[in-house]
Amino acid sequence: MSVAHTVVTLLAAAMAGYSGTVVLTRADWIVKALTDYGVPRSWWNLLGAAKIAGAVGLLAGLFLPYVGLAAGIGLVLYFTGAAVTVARARWYSHIPFPLIYAAPVVAALALT
Repeated sequence: MSVAHTVVTLLAAAMAGYSGTVVLTRADWIVKALTDYGVPRSWWNLLGAAKIAGAVGLLAGLFLPYVGLAAGIGLVLYFTGAAVTVARARWYSHIPFPLIYAAPVVAALALT
């Protein structure tokens, strides 16, 4: 395991964990965005928990590589789905946001 992999994985976990926490705490700006994108309110807790679980999985992956791989793949799929959701809502200027969160996850997977 390299220093670069550890640093990028910690960054990816911090970003995913923050993103999940924001959803679970219902920050005003994320509530507006999720509503504008048409994401059902009943999904919000599950989506926030999925991001936090992915963050924890990335951290566990520093010691259990297969767990980190599974978490990384799950987060990449999650953020890809988020970009598709934003595109379907026709908020094209917001598409970069989920991709910014996906980027360090992809980098962590590449450094594995």
